[in-house]
Amino acid sequence: MPVTTPGGADAATPAALAAMVEAYVVEHPAAAILEDGRVLFDMRTARYSVAESHGRCVLQLWSEERNLVRSVVSVQRRAGCLRMMTRRMGAPKPVALEVVPNADRRTPTARDASRRQYLRRLERVLLRAFPEWKPDGFRAATDLEHSFGPAYVRGHLLRGTAAEAVIGVGADESSAMVDGVLTLGLLWLNFCREQSLQKRHGSRHYGGLKVVVPYGEAQTTAERMVWLNHDAACFQLFTLDERSEELVEVDFRDIGNVESRLVHAFDIPAALERAEAGIARVMALVPEAARARVELRARTAAEVGLLLHGLEFARVRTGASAHSFSREQEITFGAGASETALNDETEPLCCELLERLFLSRQPDGEHADPLFRLQPERWLESRLRISLEEFFPGLRGDFLYSQVPAIGSGERGMLDLLTLDRGGRLVVLEVKADEDMHLPLQGLDYWIRVRALNAQRQVTRNKEIGAFERHGYFAGAEISLSDPKLLLLAPALRIHPSNETVLRYLSPQVEWELIAVGEHWRRDLRVVFRKRSEG
Repeated sequence: MPVTTPGGADAATPAALAAMVEAYVVEHPAAAILEDGRVLFDMRTARYSVAESHGRCVLQLWSEERNLVRSVVSVQRRAGCLRMMTRRMGAPKPVALEVVPNADRRTPTARDASRRQYLRRLERVLLRAFPEWKPDGFRAATDLEHSFGPAYVRGHLLRGTAAEAVIGVGADESSAMVDGVLTLGLLWLNFCREQSLQKRHGSRHYGGLKVVVPYGEAQTTAERMVWLNHDAACFQLFTLDERSEELVEVDFRDIGNVESRLVHAFDIPAALERAEAGIARVMALVPEAARARVELRARTAAEVGLLLHGLEFARVRTGASAHSFSREQEITFGAGASETALNDETEPLCCELLERLFLSRQPDGEHADPLFRLQPERWLESRLRISLEEFFPGLRGDFLYSQVPAIGSGERGMLDLLTLDRGGRLVVLEVKADEDMHLPLQGLDYWIRVRALNAQRQVTRNKEIGAFERHGYFAGAEISLSDPKLLLLAPALRIHPSNETVLRYLSPQVEWELIAVGEHWRRDLRVVFRKRSEG
């Protein structure tokens, strides 16, 4: 079987095989590992290690359900997957494993059939639900020029010169696809309006957008829809039970007001002090010239991470000893999803990893190197953390929280970067290093949570305070009751062309700013342009 390494089949050394596998997993963070068409590991939750060992390329995979160790014999990159021939320990014949970009394993034929069936069902349901309107032009074809993919069925409802834009997504699609429907819906509405204006005769007035999601999956879209500009269009949300073909309108103004809860803040200096011995052991293994580049971040009161440009390469956990009342430390190392306990036996492996990591992950590193490319958003966040006040003079760098755990809608999530401006107003920063058409509404998700938490006011010691103060955040600062400000930041050439269109449909109450930085942000972080909301 051919091996597509840069140097051809003869270059397929164990190290080259490991590099290919690692590069593919880094490139596809939602990848899945399949054997005989069955998903063994979802890489969003599983852990892995792939490296040369005793002249072999050894792949280890483990999760809560299972673990697996294989020797990788050959690798072939195909159009839709990475195919690995692997050998079980002691087994005579190799076994194929496939690494696919995501866990959606419907065949192209089955996926297309499901989407055609959904299209016909949606037309039929809309015809019954809106008898005075005529369904027209429904399609699910890909239109890359306008960012429309085949997962979303889009069309029109017509009545005379009046029209409504309609978009729907079927129950067979992934949760991420369902949550992305509003972004595509806004783009579809905007496209319909632009096309209508270009017609000299017979133009229609598109008054609004109808969004149809599967039954039981309306929560995220409902929360977002509350904060659209309802003077710009009439927005309606429906759920469709595909079995009964029952279409039900969702009162998103009510469902959108969801209570959020916040995880209590902890004493960061105390956490760093508790981990001091473990930190010192890891730092002794870091190349001396590179130690100033290491960032220490307390994840919890009992865990401290050591990071290089946003990539956590080691961690120190402090806990109670199982045999006494004293506390003991666990030190682990590993880049990405790999994690290994640091002890005398594994220390040489750790030194080898750190040498490679600090050589690869530097501003002038090789873009083809997986360790250079790994977690670019975390790298960009780290640049902001280090120089926030210099980059944003109006913000307070002494009150910058990263990856704040919060709970809303029954799910746990992370608020990316959160701080205050000089007037005490909360500021949410959403950072993307790569092109993402969903950036505006993902940023809106965080804005909604922060606003809800700050609005949960209670009287404590004769003073009314919000959830952040009650849970130990922004100690000593007075937080304004004003709605938060939303900052969206990405490299200039990585801002999706649709982002500004979506931002124009947000409520005037959501004050946003889109900030583009230069492409060489790893070396020189500077603003290329800014765009702000009106009002």
